[in-house]
Formats: sequence, C-alpha cells, structure tokens
Amino acid sequence: MRAWRVHELGDPSKVMSLDEIDQPVPGEGQVLVKVRAAALNFPDVLMAQGLYQEKPPLPYTPGVELCGEIVETGQRVIGGPSRGPGAFAEYALMDADNAWPVPDGMTDEKAAALYLTYQTGYVGLHRRANIQAGDWLLVHAGAGGVGSAAIQLGKAVGAKVIATAGGERKTAICRELGADHVIDYTTEDFVPIVKELTGGRGADIVYDPVGGDVFDKSRKCIAFEGRIVVVGFTSGRIPEAPANHLLVKNYSVVGLHWGLYRTMDPPRIGMVHEELTRLVTDGHIDPLIGETLPLDQAPQALAKLADRSTVGKVVLVP
Repeated sequence: MRAWRVHELGDPSKVMSLDEIDQPVPGEGQVLVKVRAAALNFPDVLMAQGLYQEKPPLPYTPGVELCGEIVETGQRVIGGPSRGPGAFAEYALMDADNAWPVPDGMTDEKAAALYLTYQTGYVGLHRRANIQAGDWLLVHAGAGGVGSAAIQLGKAVGAKVIATAGGERKTAICRELGADHVIDYTTEDFVPIVKELTGGRGADIVYDPVGGDVFDKSRKCIAFEGRIVVVGFTSGRIPEAPANHLLVKNYSVVGLHWGLYRTMDPPRIGMVHEELTRLVTDGHIDPLIGETLPLDQAPQALAKLADRSTVGKVVLVP
C-alpha cells in the first residue's frame, strides 16, 4: 500500500516520501481500516519538525485524524490511528474502542474533520471554560479548522461570539459560520473593539490557538473571572502569563491538552462524540472543509497549512 513517511525531522513538505509499504496487521483490540479521508492538523507540521510533545520514532506515517471503513465489517468510523499518527496512507490501524461511528448522512471529508478539533473545542469550552448561554466568547483565528469549530460550538450553546481573522476572505467566512462580530486583525486592534462590544466588561472566554502577541493582547480584554483557554501556539511563540496580572484582574489561564483525556478520562471521548453527533443531526455544527486534495499532494497541503493560507480543514483523499 502507499503511505507517506517522515524519514528525518524538518519541513514536512521536504522530509516526506510516498512509499510502498506492507499493509498493517491489526493486533489485539485493533481494527484495520481503509482510509477514506484524512484531515490535516497543525500538530502534523510540528511533529514532522520535532517540535510537538509527541515524538514518534522515525520513520513514521503522519496524520492524526481520519474517516475510515473497517475492512472486516464495512462500517465507517472516525478517530485517530492506533498508538499515534498514521492517517496519511491507504490503510491504517485504529483502536477498536476509539473508532466512533460516522453520523448518518455525513460525507467522508466532513467526518474526517469532526474528531480532533470538535472534540478539542467541546472539551475546551464546556469542560475547561464552563461556557454558558449569554457568555461573550472571543475566538482567535476563527476561519481556521480550530477556530471555525469553536465558533459553531459557541453559537450552539447560546454564546455571543466575537471572532478574529485576517483579511476579507477569512472574516467573511467567520460571519457565514455564525459569529456575531468579526474583527480583521490585519487592519484593527481587537482589544478596544472587544471592550466596546462588551460594554467595557471584556470577553468571558478567550479561545486561543495562536499564542504569542495574540495571547498578550487577550489579557487586556478578558473579563472579571474570565477564562483564557490555551489551545496552541501557531504564531510560533509560547507566551507567558504574569501571576500578578492574574491576581489583579481575577481571571484564569486554562490549559487544554485534549489528548490527555484518552488516558486520564477515556469515557469522556465517547460522551463528547455522542453530543457532537447530536449537534450535527440538529444542524448546529457542520465542519468547514476548505480544500480536498488527493493523497499524493500531502506535502503541498501541509505547506499551505504551515503558512496559514488555508481556511477550515484541508482533507486528503486516497
């Protein structure tokens, strides 16, 4: 079968090769799936560069999120490859207890994008930030895969959503997703606008996958007892939160490492999948697919993701 593999750490668009390898054989508790669609995520880029918290031994097949068809039964399922990456291939292994049924009527491409970012968003907003109807939710990078999921999940619970994005194309997408207010960060400073929109209160929740300067500025427009949810650092700089500032303004900085729930609280993954399925069925969430590309264009797709020129999720189809 064909599978992309990273043979050395570096720019994923340069260190990957499309190899012919043996089809994997499922072990105890595993199922073999034919990959129908694999969604790209920023950790795919960081992992190839050696900058992610997970460092699989070389060579490895990248890809952490997929929609697959169980070879033995024909059932469509979503989830992550067994014991790490491996979705950018024609076949993959999945843990049987972490292969979740695709919601009825959902395409392979959208199903592939439902797992990681929507699970992360739901746990981040509900479990970590305790979102409530009426809360002011500020979502950064709202047109990306992570941000677009957070906008929809925020609106589904009745929050008032402010989204930031760069440029006319991306701000228009945020409005289409349901954001109540959209700020173009390339031409406007979001801090005074957030304060004005909230009547001086600030955002109750900030959902931040960017880090860097965006995190620093978010501290200036967080509400009393607000929660800044740290999702990632696509800006490239890991920011710091001065403890004295947290004390003076009475807000919380909340970490969100969704993958830990796989080991620390496994039943939560299933509960969240059931809730996401309900939200899909009721029309509250619908993954935004920005581009679908064939499997052999994985390096080009990852390059686009790395330079943040994409919107929504980019999906590979074998």
